Formats: sequence, structure tokens, C-alpha cells
Amino acid sequence: MAVRVISALGGVAAAAGVYALTARGALTLDLGVGRRLRPLGPQRVTIAAPRELVFEVIAAPYRRTPRAMAEKLEVLERGSDLVLAAHHTALGHGLTATTVETVHFEPPGRIAFRLVRGPVPQVTETFDLREHGEVTELVYSGELGTDLWGFGAAWGAIVARSWERTVAESLAGIRAEAERRAAR
Repeated sequence: MAVRVISALGGVAAAAGVYALTARGALTLDLGVGRRLRPLGPQRVTIAAPRELVFEVIAAPYRRTPRAMAEKLEVLERGSDLVLAAHHTALGHGLTATTVETVHFEPPGRIAFRLVRGPVPQVTETFDLREHGEVTELVYSGELGTDLWGFGAAWGAIVARSWERTVAESLAGIRAEAERRAAR
């Protein structure tokens, strides 16, 4: 009886460990079996600033990361139009998720992200900037992929909620900074 209890507790501990590692982005399960895709977004933000300025606000931290953002963004490799960056996001309960993504800059109207390492095996995203006179519409959209059929789809729903909430916060910051600079 004691052996069964110890085995069960060991199984629970192992499952909790896999969950924590996966949620933090330290373990990516990319099995390629039962892949399910779900959309991210779209999220639209209207910004009272020119498109070039909005593009610059988004790209600037990847070119030179301000100290205030150092806990959230770590550029691992820089190129002229592509960076490899680690994004650190607080999840609560003392957990921080780390995703590693390529960020491809296509001035002045598009920035594309591709997940390299994170809590799911596949994420692609874009920020499309559409100019309408003195106003820019920023449209965020993407796709999140998980493996293992229904189990993966359930995990993907959990990850997508957090992911889209984080993106919404980021878009609000982009809007505020671009409008602040445009008002000068």
C-alpha cells in the first residue's frame, strides 16, 4: 500500500514539475503529433501617430534595450532586420515564463514574430501597421499550435489567454508611447 502511495505522489510531483517547466517555457514539447492550431487575435489599436513613428516605438527596444525593460526583454542576437530575443513575462505564483522569438522588421508596415522556444511548440504573430491619414491602425494577429489533440488544445487555450493578455498590455504601452512622442 505504501509503495502505491509513494508511486502516486511521485507521479503527481513529476506532473507538477512538467507543468511548471512547460509554463515557464523551459520545456517545449514539440512532438508533431496531433497538432492543433488556433488563432491569436486579431486585436486592433488606433494610434494618433504616423506609421513610421509607431514602427520606431515597437522596434526601438530591440535595437537598444532600455534599462527599464531589461527584466522583460533580452536581445540575444541582432541583425539589420532580424533579432533573436528572450521575452520574460511574470505569470504569478513566483513563476516567470521565458519565450525566445525571432523578430523580423519590415519597415514601415510590418513586424513578424516566430516562437523558437516557449510553452507551446508553435506561435507566429504579426503587427501590421496601416496608415489612415494622421492615424495608424496597429493590427495584431497570429496562430498558436499545440500537439496531442484535445489535451494540447486545452493547454493552448490556457496559454492563449495569457499570451493575448500580455499582447494587449504591450499594445497599450505602444499606443501611449507613440502618442506621447507624436504630441511633442
